[in-house]
Amino acid sequence: MFVDFSLKSKISLFVCIFIMSCYFVMQVMLEAGVLPLTHHVIHFGTACISLFIMPFGVILMEIIGRYQSDKVKKKALERILDESCLVSRTDRQGRITEVNDKFCEVSGYLAQELLGQDHKLLNSGLQPRSYWGNMYTVTVKYKSIWHDIVTNRAKDGSLYHVKTWIMANFDDQDKLTGFLSVRQDVTNLVETLQQIDKKNDYLEHAAKILRHDMHSGINTYLPRGIKSLERRLEKKPEVAKQLNLSMPLKLIKDGLAHTQKVYSGVFEFTNLVRKDASLNRKPHDTKEILRNYLSLTSYSDQVVIDGNLPVLEVNEALFCTAIDNMIRNGLKYNDSKTKMIMIKMVDDETLAVIDNGRGMSQEEFEELSKPYLRKQDQKEKGTGLGLSITTAILKEHGYEVSAKKQETGTMMRIKIK
Repeated sequence: MFVDFSLKSKISLFVCIFIMSCYFVMQVMLEAGVLPLTHHVIHFGTACISLFIMPFGVILMEIIGRYQSDKVKKKALERILDESCLVSRTDRQGRITEVNDKFCEVSGYLAQELLGQDHKLLNSGLQPRSYWGNMYTVTVKYKSIWHDIVTNRAKDGSLYHVKTWIMANFDDQDKLTGFLSVRQDVTNLVETLQQIDKKNDYLEHAAKILRHDMHSGINTYLPRGIKSLERRLEKKPEVAKQLNLSMPLKLIKDGLAHTQKVYSGVFEFTNLVRKDASLNRKPHDTKEILRNYLSLTSYSDQVVIDGNLPVLEVNEALFCTAIDNMIRNGLKYNDSKTKMIMIKMVDDETLAVIDNGRGMSQEEFEELSKPYLRKQDQKEKGTGLGLSITTAILKEHGYEVSAKKQETGTMMRIKIK
């Protein structure tokens, strides 16, 4: 413990040791008759005692100061614990002997209703007897601290969840004297996680519908129907010419091809709903896959891909979906007469999607990337999910996304290395 003391106290300690050593040697020599008892010897002994008092006082004051400081810290910790956690003590039979205000607040019971009662009063019945048997074994037999999330029942019958730590107390003879329990109310957290699990179940079910049921229509029945129609028209070209069906048929085929690409992105995205799922990625020429994707959109002529883009290991469907979201945002939130988008590399590590729209700062981007969040004065309709989904897709690839407001428009930057 003395290692942690101040330099002043350490020096004082060595001075005390030196003085007491001198005094001890003198006393030994007196007892042995080697040193005669003279006035000088008596004065030397008195001086040793006098000189010892000051350095010893320095050490003593630091010890007292540390004790008081530790006492203040202990009280502060006890106060924090008392205000933030449910604290209770029991005797060796498990009868409650002490509870704090937080315990009463969360459980709904008054202190006088709890004192003398067993914690069974709060038992929700969701934990079996063997569960508490394990707690007793850990705390009493192994003298360790047992901890887990416990579901209890409040006075009004509602359930609440507490992260619980329980330890057994023993006396000097190693006999059990009682238990100390500290609990943290995690009801909101547990209920939120339960809601997320429930929503995930719905999402996974919706993903199955998209992945399987829609697959039949988009990738089987519609292509078969178009091929059947084409075969029939080939047999009667005069009908196709008379009705001028070539352009409508081309639009249907292009629309189907685009829908299949979108479906492919949805398929890959919903695939990530599954636990321990990973993103399927392959090396792709990003310029080529973006051109192919955009060629089937109505706004392809408003997008310019400047220069060569790198070959990246990406999930083609999801990567194109993310870039397409940026493009559509750049065109949608744009008051220019000529709405344009440029995709290019601004340096060896950064792919940029640049628009000539209203412009968005990094701070606005971070705020609007939160799910379902939109500007209050925004006239365009939307769900508030586009940016958050785009960011999630690119982060899943390991890319960092940021925004830079320019004199005209926004530069969305994707750091790929």
